Amino acid sequence: MIIDLRLDGFKHSLVELDNPMPISEIVRATDISTKTVLSYKINHRQYVNDEYVPAQNTMVDCITYKHPEGSRIYHDSVIFVMAKAAYNILGENNTLVVEHSVGDGVFCEFFGDQLWTADDCTRLLEEMQRIVENDIPIDRIEVRTEEALDIFGSMGRKDLVKNLKYNYRDSVSIYRCGKYYDSFIRPLADRTSIVNEFDVVYQDPGFILRFPSGPDFKVVRPFVLPNKIFSLHQEHDKWLDILKVHNIIDINKLIDDYNVSEFILTEEALQEKKIAEIAADIHANKDIKLILIAGPSSSGKTTFAKRLSIQLRASKAKPIVIGLDDYFIDRDRTVRKPDGSYDFESIHALDLDYLNLQLTQLLNGEEVVLPHYDFTRGKRRPSNQVIKLNPEDVIVMEGIHGLNDMLTASVPANRKVKIYISALNQLNIDDHNRIPTTDCRLIRRIVRDHQYRGYTAMETIQRWPDVRDGEEKNIFPYQENADYMFNSSLTYELGVLRKHAWKLLLSVPASSSAYTEARRLLRLLDHVNDIPDALVPYNSIIREFTNGSIFRY
Repeated sequence: MIIDLRLDGFKHSLVELDNPMPISEIVRATDISTKTVLSYKINHRQYVNDEYVPAQNTMVDCITYKHPEGSRIYHDSVIFVMAKAAYNILGENNTLVVEHSVGDGVFCEFFGDQLWTADDCTRLLEEMQRIVENDIPIDRIEVRTEEALDIFGSMGRKDLVKNLKYNYRDSVSIYRCGKYYDSFIRPLADRTSIVNEFDVVYQDPGFILRFPSGPDFKVVRPFVLPNKIFSLHQEHDKWLDILKVHNIIDINKLIDDYNVSEFILTEEALQEKKIAEIAADIHANKDIKLILIAGPSSSGKTTFAKRLSIQLRASKAKPIVIGLDDYFIDRDRTVRKPDGSYDFESIHALDLDYLNLQLTQLLNGEEVVLPHYDFTRGKRRPSNQVIKLNPEDVIVMEGIHGLNDMLTASVPANRKVKIYISALNQLNIDDHNRIPTTDCRLIRRIVRDHQYRGYTAMETIQRWPDVRDGEEKNIFPYQENADYMFNSSLTYELGVLRKHAWKLLLSVPASSSAYTEARRLLRLLDHVNDIPDALVPYNSIIREFTNGSIFRY
C-alpha cells in the first residue's frame, strides 16, 4: 500500500506500507511535525483525525495553519475553545454570539444579565489558556437529532434548538470536548493544545477574539482597531435589528411564510437610502470633482458606481465615468510576479503619470481625449471620447486602487472623495457559526464567472487564493483611507445565489484540488432555502452576479 503524503497541498513523499497503520504513525516517520497539523484530508474528499487508518492507496494531505483551509480550521477551533471557556465561566445564563470579522479577529458579544467588562476579558482569556494547556480531545460524534435537542436544550442554546427543529435529518454531527458540546459546520482541530495562540481584547459593547497571523503565526500586539470598518459593521447590525433577522433560519422562515418579498424590498430600500445619502453629501461639497470607488472582488463595485451615478443625477450633478482599465501600460512593459506571469493587479501596471496628467488637465478646465486599452493587443490608443468638465460635472472612477493615494497623487485632497465598498456579511448560521464575508464573495464570484465569463466553479475556486493575495496587498491596507464606506451585502442574497451556485459546485470533480472547498460551500448552502430571482429588483447589486440587471456591464 502506498501513501501519497502531502503538506498543505504540495507533494512531500511517497510512503510504502506493508501493513495498515494510523496516519499519526505514518507522519511521525517523516520530517512533518504532527504538532503543527490541524487536520488530515483524504483524497481531496474528507477530513479525518490522526487515528484514521487508510485501508488502500491513499493521498493524505497534512493541513497546517499555513494553508487557507488550515487557517479556517484554526479560527473555528479557537472560537470553539472560547465558547467552552465562556460556558465554564458563565453557564447557560448568558448568550454568546460571534458576530463579524474585524481586523485579525472576530467581534463577539454576550447577551444576558451581566455587563461585559475588560476584567471579564481577562477571565475569559485565562480560562481559554487553561483549556489549551490541559490538551483536551475535541471529538466529532454522530448523535440522533432528538439527543442533540436534549443536549443543547439543557445548555440553553436556543439557536441550535431552533435550527435542529427545522432539521429534517435523523442524526447530526456535533463536537464534544469534556462535558461541553457545540455544533460547527466546518472541521475542528483534534485537540485543544493545537490552537495555543490567540488573544481577547475588550471592545465595547463586547470583545474581539484575535487570531495569529504573519509568517511566524503570532498575534501582533498592540491591537489597532480599524474604526471605520468596525463602525460599518455596527451600522449594519442595527439594520439587522430593524429587519429582525440575524441567522439563516430567520430568512428561511420568511420564505416559508411567504413574507420574504416585503423583506427584500425593505432591505433594498435601506441600501438605496444609504447610496442617496452619500450622493447628496458629495454633491453638497462643490470642491469635489473626483469620486474614487474601491473594494475587493465581487463586492458589487460596478453596480454601486452606476446607482451612485443615478443618485448624483437626482442631485443635479452630472457624473462622467472613466475606466481605470484604459490606463494600463502596454503589455510588454507590465510588471511581473515572481513566477513570471503578468501582475495586472499591481498599481504599477497602470500608467500613473499619464492618468494624473489627464486628471490635472480636466480639473484645470481643459479638454482631453480619453484613452482606450486594447486588451487583445496589449496596447493603449486614443479613443473617440473627448471630455471637458463643466461646473456640475464630477468624475467617477472605479477600481481596486482607488483608496491608494499613489493613484491620484496630483489631485488635491479637497478635490476628491474615496468610497470603500465590500460585502460585509453579518448573517450567521447560529450563534457560533458565522458565515465569513469571503465565502459570500466567493459564491458571488462563482456565479458571475460562470454567467459572464464561462468559467467553471473549479476554475474560480482555484484562482481564488491569488485573488485574495491581491486584495491583501492592494486593497485592505488602504480601506481606512476611505471617506465613505458602503456595505453591499444583502441578508437575503444567499437564498438567491444558492440555486445558481449549487449545480456549479456539484460539478467539481472529486479528483480536483477544489473539491474539498466546493463541498464546504455546499454544506454552507445546505442551510439556505431558495429565493426566486423574480423577487430581486432589477437594479439590485445581486443582479450583477446572476442576470437580468437593468444595467449594462
